[in-house]
Amino acid sequence: MKAFSIASGLDSKKYKPDTIINTHPGWMRVGHTLLKDEHNNGPLTITQILQKSSNVGNTKMILSLPPNQLWGMLHRVGFGEITGIGLPGERAGDLRKQENASPIALATLGYGYGLSVTTLQLAQAYAILANQGVKMPLSILRVSQLQAGKQVVDPTVAKQMLELLELVVEGGTGHSAHIPGYRVAGKTGTAWIVGQKGYEKHRYVSSFVGIAPVSDPLFVVAVVIRDPQGKNYLGGYVSAPVFKKIMGGTLRLLNIPPDNMTIQKDLMG
Repeated sequence: MKAFSIASGLDSKKYKPDTIINTHPGWMRVGHTLLKDEHNNGPLTITQILQKSSNVGNTKMILSLPPNQLWGMLHRVGFGEITGIGLPGERAGDLRKQENASPIALATLGYGYGLSVTTLQLAQAYAILANQGVKMPLSILRVSQLQAGKQVVDPTVAKQMLELLELVVEGGTGHSAHIPGYRVAGKTGTAWIVGQKGYEKHRYVSSFVGIAPVSDPLFVVAVVIRDPQGKNYLGGYVSAPVFKKIMGGTLRLLNIPPDNMTIQKDLMG
């Protein structure tokens, strides 16, 4: 979800990729709730906030914007509504308007709590960023002719997000999704599982959504793993390697030429 929080910030025109937010001392209190980062990262650019997946930086940005700024972005990319693939029983997820939301509700929405989404919705939303901000109709069947899409994200914002998400893989939490020879963009995700009595603090949903090749995006792969076992439960450790295997196999199987020639030359010696 942080990708779309950042996208909403860029869309507001108040923030740019190099805008700096001070995340010191690595935590902040919103109402009675303490929000934390893994480390005290100090001042971070918007780019670095996404790279490091900073809850504090993300929250400060979201709370500085109108309540419906984030909701508007999430709604436009398809969260909270069925995708229209025609399968019976498809869920729309849950996305509630935030006009009178408390600061903590807005803050947690900004990094993935207080809403529910399907894996297909997640893939579709990232496909919009990969497709210059255009939302295309989805189909589980091969189509002979593409239907017209709808511009739902500013193309400049979509381009910026693709660049930022590539940096997440190159030097951030998504480094395990790196595929030699190819430019990959993507984002990790880790969230508590919802149980009968609320969030279960030691059970997680770990995810990674990625796009490749970045120079001419063709594929989006979303990997969501429920309740991974072991100490390494974060999306970057659990789901990113699965993405790498699936996306890497897809690129090779379909003979997609490498688009990172610097890496390709290194591999060839």
